[in-house]
Amino acid sequence: MKRLLCVCLFFSLNSGALFAQTEVAVDSISFGRASYYHDKFVGRKTSNGEVFSQQKFTAAHKTLPMGTYVKVTNLKNRESVIVVINDRLPPHSKRTIDLTKAAARELKMLKSGVVKVSLEIVEKP
Repeated sequence: MKRLLCVCLFFSLNSGALFAQTEVAVDSISFGRASYYHDKFVGRKTSNGEVFSQQKFTAAHKTLPMGTYVKVTNLKNRESVIVVINDRLPPHSKRTIDLTKAAARELKMLKSGVVKVSLEIVEKP
């Protein structure tokens, strides 16, 4: 049975706030390309306000809600890692996800730089 994570933002005509509801199916799988962050981002703030560290298992994604746990699998070698979304990719990015070096190391993708991956939404480990 699939479970859903639900993220809700509310819109009020008087206040001008946004209303949107996003449901993300737990165990849903998508495919794309992954890369990892450059060291120049170390110490900067991520989109959710955390200080970026290459040693954490975090990632940037275009649309997944902040705090979503994602199992990322390198399709070439089947290595996988679980990361939490804490940052945003630019809307025009051709990549699906950007990982920290710690996560990229687990996937054995540091030399290649960009790899094809599957993404699976999972519950908090």
